[in-house]
Amino acid sequence: MLVRDAMTTVVLTIGPTHTLRQAAALMSARRVGSAVVLDPDTCGLGILTERDILNAIGLGLDPDREPAHAHTTTSVVFAAPAWTLEEAASAMVRGGFRHLIVVRDEAPVGMVSVRDIIRCWTRGRHSATPEQAALV
Repeated sequence: MLVRDAMTTVVLTIGPTHTLRQAAALMSARRVGSAVVLDPDTCGLGILTERDILNAIGLGLDPDREPAHAHTTTSVVFAAPAWTLEEAASAMVRGGFRHLIVVRDEAPVGMVSVRDIIRCWTRGRHSATPEQAALV
């Protein structure tokens, strides 16, 4: 199975000046664990995750004043839609993260998370015969 089969195609994008509270509210409303941060000044893509927000609050920072760009990961590993789920999972394990921005022609076209991968793998196991599932 490929990343394009598992990814979410509606990507939450925010600007670098959104506050952490605004980002958290948008992520919560859309039931996602990350947002793509588009910074027009740097023409770059970054990612802000629920873990980034949690870490900032844990440090006592004010989520109403902290801008997203101060907590955005900019050294991002991107996935291609044609990657296998195994390739995506391996990249996540190597990098220690749970979300990958999926890009095509340098533009975000989706997001894939550990949950998306597990959902696909689990669905595949449930559709297998008992004999096939025993081999996994």
